[in-house]
Amino acid sequence: MPSIKEYNRKISSLKNTTKITRTMKMVSASKLRRAQESQRKAKDFAHEVNQLIHRIGGQVDSDMHPLLQASETVQKVLVVVFTSDKGLCGGFNNNIIRHAENLIEEHKDDGVEYQFAFIGRRGYSHFQKRVKVWKFYEDIPSASPHSKDASRVTRSLEKAFLEEGFDRVMMLCNEFVSPLSQIPHLHSLLPLDTSDLPDEMLETAAPDADILAEPEMGKLLSFLIPRLVTFKVFYALLENTAGEHGARMTAMDNATTNASNLIEENTLLRNRARQAAITTELIEIISGAEAL
Repeated sequence: MPSIKEYNRKISSLKNTTKITRTMKMVSASKLRRAQESQRKAKDFAHEVNQLIHRIGGQVDSDMHPLLQASETVQKVLVVVFTSDKGLCGGFNNNIIRHAENLIEEHKDDGVEYQFAFIGRRGYSHFQKRVKVWKFYEDIPSASPHSKDASRVTRSLEKAFLEEGFDRVMMLCNEFVSPLSQIPHLHSLLPLDTSDLPDEMLETAAPDADILAEPEMGKLLSFLIPRLVTFKVFYALLENTAGEHGARMTAMDNATTNASNLIEENTLLRNRARQAAITTELIEIISGAEAL
């Protein structure tokens, strides 16, 4: 049985751990609120852009912009994987990594070459020797993304799609549902499909087939399409950030609860050890007195 001193040392260590996990939970909760606010504003912007694309969809042809043109056969695919830079966020990264491994396993025999780009150090550290890495965006912070970061990522992805022979560009990231739930999801980014806009608030009417545009439709699309692609990347970064903070907040809350339970358990064991020590001393005193 451990000594009372060892129990005291363990209880003190657990109390320090509790202070750390409780503080990390509060920090993550604060960051999560800011991430959710940014996400809400971005969703409002996405709705307006989707409405505009939906309205002019009747006159949009894939030949109007190179980012709309799909290859007849898919032979080379680039998958952008979003994870966090740091750990201590439960199964947030493990779920994405497992989803990516399942994707590789499912398509290993279909003759399609898959290459991977990574935003977040955790995903890159796991896959850097397991898959063909196209690029690691090391200078983009997963916990505090900016629209400029999304623009830099989009420019490189557009170059990969237009100049480096990739037939499709996809994004694998966590969709933020709640602090308790983040669901891995695989999105198609390029070529951009204007007929499949994930917006539940879109008007139910069919796209306008006869619409007047100023400037003319080609110039309008050359302005809108790249910005829509950039925004999709930025929104994926925001989803990843909100999911990371939510998962870390939940993980730290669970860690605080577990540490508190261990403190109670070790306190009870320490009290029992102390009682046993006192009982032993009393027996020794009484035995000595009787011997005298």
